[in-house]
Amino acid sequence: MKLAHLITAAALCVTSLACWAQAPIVIKFSHVVADDTPKGKGAMKFKELAEARSKGRVKVEVYPNSQLYKDKEELEALQLGAVQMLAPSLSKFGPLGAKEFEVFDLPFIFDNVQELHRVMDGAIGSRLMKSLEPKGLVGLAFWDNGFKEMTANTPLKKPEDFKGLKMRIQSSKVLDAQFRAVGANPQVMAFSEVYQAMQTGVVDGSENTASNIFSQHHNEVQKYLTVSDHGYIGYAVVVNKKFWDGLPADIRTLLEGAMKDATKFTTEHAQTDNDEALKKIAAVGKTQMITLTREERTAWKKAMAKVHRQMEDRIGRDLILAIYKETGFKE
Repeated sequence: MKLAHLITAAALCVTSLACWAQAPIVIKFSHVVADDTPKGKGAMKFKELAEARSKGRVKVEVYPNSQLYKDKEELEALQLGAVQMLAPSLSKFGPLGAKEFEVFDLPFIFDNVQELHRVMDGAIGSRLMKSLEPKGLVGLAFWDNGFKEMTANTPLKKPEDFKGLKMRIQSSKVLDAQFRAVGANPQVMAFSEVYQAMQTGVVDGSENTASNIFSQHHNEVQKYLTVSDHGYIGYAVVVNKKFWDGLPADIRTLLEGAMKDATKFTTEHAQTDNDEALKKIAAVGKTQMITLTREERTAWKKAMAKVHRQMEDRIGRDLILAIYKETGFKE
């Protein structure tokens, strides 16, 4: 009799949600940068919070440094369900059909992090995240990396210094136009390939945040770094919509809370990490640091301002003007 009861209980267990819940829900979180960058630290903080708060019901597997996918491949992998979570740079959503995200690539559209967050954390940011759902993605949060600096093997002080240089970019029509505006030749390339391309002369330079430059050792193969803060790199943390919608409601709520706190952590550390990386790059001594004067920065801004107008049809004039209104942007 007891054996029959045990068999019945086992059969019920196999089909019950309670028993399935005993097996952890696995979230594969793939990204292309190092653990000691703002995104890398944010991913690890989310893992820590999600696993602790779920008491073993959720397991987050973090795969940094393009271990699973290069940046050109990861969004397709997410849509197919091969991974459950990513934090791609905002440039990556343009090729997916969400061209509005490329507004964050416009040079000099944000003068500081306060302007940036008024846009990201407000109605404009919410609207952008909603636009991802028809593409099978759910946007959970914006994460900061920081403002970009220029590196090259020639000093970059004036717009004409870019003429003829091969500059690596992410796949973004905006970034392509930005470099063409100053006479450079943009080269689309996966992030994981940049160091070797710099080392061998396939590209002359690139743009990135200081934390990414230092963590990938780009400063070891670039003679100059210009502290330009000309553009922004940020991320959208996204999950596969089918996976997300299939989670128990309490798990979704728990993960949303963990993501909110991981986002706060990432935002607080992004600027500090970049400031520290600039100090470390200077200390290594292989890269000469250049700080633009106000006049030089104004010349860069003027040279690149036409990109805003060129991209109105692609990104949306109304969106660009809405950001101008929010930030008080003036050419």
